[in-house]
Amino acid sequence: MPTLQVDKPKKIMPVATVVTGDEKAMALLEVNSQSPGNRGMHRYQIIYVIRGDRVAEFRRDMGMAKKWRGVQYLNIPSYLEHSVDELMDIADYLRSERKIDLHEWLQLDNMKLA
Repeated sequence: MPTLQVDKPKKIMPVATVVTGDEKAMALLEVNSQSPGNRGMHRYQIIYVIRGDRVAEFRRDMGMAKKWRGVQYLNIPSYLEHSVDELMDIADYLRSERKIDLHEWLQLDNMKLA
C-alpha cells in the first residue's frame, strides 16, 4: 500500500488588525487577489509591520480590481526606514505616475561604482 506524503505546513503570518500612520513598516505591496467569499477580484494594499517579535500583515481592500486597470502591482521595501504614512504616500505617487523613469527614481546616474 502506498504511503501518503504530507508536506510540512507553511508558517502562518500573524495579522495586524490596525496600523498607525507613524509606526515603522517593513514593506508595502499592492496586488489584485480574489476577495473573501468569491466576490470578484479586488486590489489590496498589504502593509507589513512588526507585532511583538514577528512581522504581521495588514490588508486594506482598495475596491474592485477593474477600477485599477493598467496600474502595475507595487512592491515597496522599507525595512523599518519609513512609516506607514510615508509608504502610502510613495504608493500614491507611484500609482499616479503613468511611466516611471527607473534611472531617475533609483538615482542610478548619481551612483558611484568603486
